[in-house]
Amino acid sequence: MAPRIEWRDLPGVVRAAVEARTGPVLGVKPVSDGLTCAVAARLDTAAGALFVKGVPVEDVEGRGAQRWEVVVSPVVRSVSPVLRWQVEAGGWDLLVFECVDGRHVDLVQEEDRQLVADVLRSVQGVCAPGGVPRFADRFADVLGADELALLSGDALLHTDTNPHNLLVGGNRAWLVDWAMSAVGPAWVDVAYTTVRLMEADVPACEALGWAAQFSSWRGVDPVAVEAFVTGVCRQWEARVGVAGARPSNARFAALLGATVTAL
Repeated sequence: MAPRIEWRDLPGVVRAAVEARTGPVLGVKPVSDGLTCAVAARLDTAAGALFVKGVPVEDVEGRGAQRWEVVVSPVVRSVSPVLRWQVEAGGWDLLVFECVDGRHVDLVQEEDRQLVADVLRSVQGVCAPGGVPRFADRFADVLGADELALLSGDALLHTDTNPHNLLVGGNRAWLVDWAMSAVGPAWVDVAYTTVRLMEADVPACEALGWAAQFSSWRGVDPVAVEAFVTGVCRQWEARVGVAGARPSNARFAALLGATVTAL
């Protein structure tokens, strides 16, 4: 996670470049969520409430993540806050979004889970813009060519549907932070979110029942799910060791039981 910097500690030229578009900043509320950004804050401005996030220009990985947010922004306006401006000044790359007033989703609550299902369903048929990274390429180091082919598709994927990236407000959910977007099969986001439900202590059978409402999941090839689970588990074991990976890998393995039952 990038070290966080307060809005007031940004170079004056950076803040001035933002205010040239927003008008004077009247109030600032730091936002602690997000792994890739170095600054994140809600700004109360003459143009209304806005959310700003950004990284130093020398942060290659962070700028890459923001690049994908810019690329996908035109096709996710119905489910995500609108990107108003990208500002580069004083050695910083900033994104300025319309601000959504809401709370983080509570996946234990059935009502919130349905709102999450609604917002995911809205993007299940969205095709990824050109240039978005292929989801399958994430597993090129742990899967064979035949397995990677099973993870191909043309749907836009978020791939990081953790509760911090799901906001509830105004009787709907918003899906924010598309920094890890990819192109692949639509069922992948359903699978990831189902595992998030299990992480929130929703019983596996209940979480899998939630997933069954999506046609992309009901029609998935079990062999493709097996390739997905194998890739995720192998990478997590390489990162934290077999013992450390066991709880997370067990949740992903539960996805296999659902697809076998559906046969």
